[in-house]
Amino acid sequence: MRNYIGNLLHISDPTLPIGGYTHSNGLETYVQKNLVKDSATAALFVQNMLTNNLQFNDAAFVKLAYEATQNNDIKVLMQLDDECSALKNAREIRQASQKLGMRLIKIFKRHQTSDIVNQYEQAITDKQLEGHYCIAFGIYTALMQVPLYEALYAFCYNATVGTVTNAVKLVPLGQLDGQDILYNMQEVIATVVNNVLELDRNLVGLCNIGLDVRCMEHEHLYSRLYMS
Repeated sequence: MRNYIGNLLHISDPTLPIGGYTHSNGLETYVQKNLVKDSATAALFVQNMLTNNLQFNDAAFVKLAYEATQNNDIKVLMQLDDECSALKNAREIRQASQKLGMRLIKIFKRHQTSDIVNQYEQAITDKQLEGHYCIAFGIYTALMQVPLYEALYAFCYNATVGTVTNAVKLVPLGQLDGQDILYNMQEVIATVVNNVLELDRNLVGLCNIGLDVRCMEHEHLYSRLYMS
C-alpha cells in the first residue's frame, strides 16, 4: 500500500494545478470595502472563514463524501453533490467549486480507479451533478485510505493557505505577516476539524449571510484580480 502521507500531501498541495489561485472566495470584496485592511482584520477574516463557513459547509461535505465512499454509496454522493450546489448561493462560488472539483478528478482518476468514481464522473458528464471540489476531495482521500482527521485537517489547511496568500496580495500584507497568520491558525484548524467530526447533520449548510453577500457583490466589482 502506498504511503498515505504522500497521497495526502499531493492532493492538498496549494500549488496543485486546478486553478485555486484564481479565486478569493469573496475576500477581494472585503478588501475593496476596506473591511479587511491590515494583518489583524485579515486574521479575523481567515478565522471567520474557517469557523463560520468551512466548518458547516465544505469541510462537512468532505467528511460526508468520505464516509459515503467508504460505504460505496453512490446515491448518497449524488445527494450530497446536489445539496452542496443548493447551498452555494453565489454563482461565482458555485462555478469555482465545480471547476476545482472537475480538475481534481482529472488529475487523480489517472491514479485511483474505482467504480464509485466512474459512476460519479459519469453523472457529472450526464449533467446530473456539478462535481464539487469538497465532494471530490472526500472521495479521493477515502480511496487513498487517508485517515479522516488528517484528510479534514489538510483540506482546512489548504483553504487557509489559499486565503492567506490572497490576503498578502490584496491587502497587501508582508510575507511574514501572512506566515504569522498561518501559524496562528493551527489551533483554529484543529478545533474546526474536531467540530466537523462531531457535527450534527442538521447543522450542515449553516448559512453565513455576510460572506454570501460579499461573494455575490464580487461579480459586480469595478475592477478585480480574482474570479470569485
